[in-house]
Amino acid sequence: MRVDLRVKHDIEARRMAAELFKQGHGHRSTAKALRIPHQTVKQWRQIYRAFGSEALLTMDGKQARYTYEQKVAAASAVVDGGATKAEAMAELGIMSRAPLERWCRLYREGGAEALRPKPKGRPKGSKSRPRGRTREQELEERCRRLEAEVAYLKKLRALVERDGL
Repeated sequence: MRVDLRVKHDIEARRMAAELFKQGHGHRSTAKALRIPHQTVKQWRQIYRAFGSEALLTMDGKQARYTYEQKVAAASAVVDGGATKAEAMAELGIMSRAPLERWCRLYREGGAEALRPKPKGRPKGSKSRPRGRTREQELEERCRRLEAEVAYLKKLRALVERDGL
């Protein structure tokens, strides 16, 4: 059986956390009981509050993809509509608070256009152009050529002396 390395804590830990949340425990006491970092349990608690135990138990470690329309709707609900971040997360199915905060910041700075997807990768036509040779490279090449010429002349002189004598 293949283990998913993207998920640090198994489903049993999340199931126990959901049970403790149901009993009224906070994220710190749950973290102590399960011996898991409290920041992780705090995120689980946010997901539990917004979506319930089913979402917490079915988390698979994959990063969610959101459309441009979802981003704009969430950011405008929080910034313009006055909704809380938790309400916007629950209404639009956003599993993490961090992207929502980033979208709100971008929306405040540049409006809806700031949330448009950016092109990925290197821009077209940005191939590296061959550089001209440096002075050092030219001198090295000239030195090799002159050394080859000297070696050739030495051999020629040796042949002339050998045949001439």
